[in-house]
Amino acid sequence: MHTSPLPLRLAASLFFALSLHAAHVQAAPAAAKEALTVNYRTVTIDGVKVFYREAGPKDAPTLLLLHGFPTSSQMFRNLIPLLADKYHIIAPDYPGYGQSDMPPMDKFTYSFDNLANVIDKFTTAVGISRYALYVQDYGAPIGYRLAVAHPERVTAIVVQNGNAYNEGLDNEFWAPVKVYWKDKTPANGDKLRPLLELEGTKWQYVEGVRDVQHISPDAWTVDQSYLDRPGNKDIQIEMFHSYGTNPGRYPAWQAYFRKHQPPMLIVWGKNDKIFPAAGAHPYLKDLPKAELHLLDTGHFALEEDSAVIGAYMRDFLGRTLKTAK
Repeated sequence: MHTSPLPLRLAASLFFALSLHAAHVQAAPAAAKEALTVNYRTVTIDGVKVFYREAGPKDAPTLLLLHGFPTSSQMFRNLIPLLADKYHIIAPDYPGYGQSDMPPMDKFTYSFDNLANVIDKFTTAVGISRYALYVQDYGAPIGYRLAVAHPERVTAIVVQNGNAYNEGLDNEFWAPVKVYWKDKTPANGDKLRPLLELEGTKWQYVEGVRDVQHISPDAWTVDQSYLDRPGNKDIQIEMFHSYGTNPGRYPAWQAYFRKHQPPMLIVWGKNDKIFPAAGAHPYLKDLPKAELHLLDTGHFALEEDSAVIGAYMRDFLGRTLKTAK
């Protein structure tokens, strides 16, 4: 586990990640510039438009980036350019999030099972059959459902503040959510609604960071604009309840880890009040070769440490995805 400054090899990767985009824009050939271009696309899955970001050469190993709550693929806006020269990157928005369709609740089931089903069909629609996963927050239960269903497709996993162990839910944040899991009443749901207001959204971004001046206010402002759409907060309350289906699946996910031993990189904002570092360490019980790095930041670690995470990923993926496509 690393909590200290980057070793020399990773420092070199960090320097590369920081300088990559500027160097390509100024002097790279057209093919390299194209690799760093982010394309914004949509595909329709069962009548629902799913928006996604795509970058990098399509014949390179694929990275499937799965976002958390209450954000969208915009959480990867700083990371994608740091990796797109070497990897094919796909980052979708789930239905009800970001630029994807937000079908009404009487026309679409908002649950982790169904969102995973949509993303499973999405991977087929965009033509990716093998991929490394990046999972954060809600991305973890969605990604792990995919991994259990299709272990042969997953080449590696990068986990950033995404939970798969009971230890990660044993904290104050989850107390009122667990009450709602047990007793799904409007009153218990209403107790969670402050998390859907601007101060709650901003808190997720700024709590536990080293310096709030590192955090772009665009991040929580954009997320809040999606939350404020008519009907979206009801969708999020439904997803809070659906999160209660995830702990029951932890044993199956852990069994997948033990059986298949997917290469895993864990990059975790250790000051996260939602998914604290207590949820990061248990991965090592099932995946003793996993690499764990605790970062001095909060829940949305990419906002403050995208370059550091990008460097860790370039080093890790460079060693584990030599032949994966």
